[in-house]
Parts: sequence; C-alpha cells; structure tokens
Amino acid sequence: MPNVHATATITSKGQVTLPKAVRQALGVDAGSRISFDLRGDDVIVTRAEEEPHADPAIEAFLEVLAQDIRSGRNVGALPERLAAALTALPDGPVDIDELIDGDVAL
Repeated sequence: MPNVHATATITSKGQVTLPKAVRQALGVDAGSRISFDLRGDDVIVTRAEEEPHADPAIEAFLEVLAQDIRSGRNVGALPERLAAALTALPDGPVDIDELIDGDVAL
C-alpha cells in the first residue's frame, strides 16, 4: 500500500471526510466500512473485514441437505445421460454468445 499523508477537519458532529487519496489507497468508497484502532496517540484506519451474511433459513436448509447427504437419503447418482453430458463439457472458457450448431433438445 502506498504511503499517503493527508489531513481532514472534524465537523461539529464529530464527522470526518476521508481524503480522496486515503479512500483510493484503502480501496473504499460510499457504503464501505472502515475500522479505527487507537494505539497510543496514533489512529490506524483500515478497511473493515466484511462479515459473512448468515441467513437462518438458508443455514437450516443446508443442514438438512448435509444430513441427507451423510445418510444417503434423498440423494442418488446423476442420471447417466446427465453425467455423460457434464463430463463432455470443455475444460476451458465457453463463449455464451457463440451460435449453436444443430438441433437443441430441452
């Protein structure tokens, strides 16, 4: 990270606008979160680590799915045609705008 020195003024409400050079160096913009650490007389400003979003409904569903997978219930092998089609896919990137040659069965 580049060395940046900038000053800002604290408003009457205790707010500070981070100078553009600091925002750019931290890679933050509107809506980003930052952290402040006070070490003696120094304030360290860092980009805050994003906290993973936890959705209780999704977590519960994933736990039920994991239990099914562990027990073998409601989980089986892929149909042979689907497994064969998946293994025949190209290893590299696919051009989704490329025209399809021949008939397509859905």
